[in-house]
Amino acid sequence: MVSVTRWEPYRDMMSFQSSLSRILNDAFTPHSAAEAVGAWLPPVDIVEETDRLVLRAELPGLRAEDIDIKVENGTLILRGEKKQEKEVNTESAHRLERYYGTFARSFVLPVSIAADAIQARYKDGVLEVVLPKAEEAKPRKIKIVEA
Repeated sequence: MVSVTRWEPYRDMMSFQSSLSRILNDAFTPHSAAEAVGAWLPPVDIVEETDRLVLRAELPGLRAEDIDIKVENGTLILRGEKKQEKEVNTESAHRLERYYGTFARSFVLPVSIAADAIQARYKDGVLEVVLPKAEEAKPRKIKIVEA
């Protein structure tokens, strides 16, 4: 006996997307702390305001001198290293979830920045970088003259 099933393309597409996401997450997510060494990428928020961009990065456990910030050719480059306090014997560890090692992130800036006015603050494990927009990048109101 042949059964007829109704084709629901939306459900099939969502199922495919879910399967693909699971495969990609498994392929690119470290499964142990040993695999994660050197694969740490701190989470970052970048918000554009009227006269500036503000970047906030979570960098717990670092000191300000462990972080390097550079603006070059319209790209913001954030680098650093989170060092392990002491060597841990992985055979005796019950759980190792914290990431250590170097990281590097780069972000293409959507507007021109006044590089000489950039400010950075680091407090309670959060880095905040304030990137003022260059005068030519700020919005201007254009006055219309009747002809």
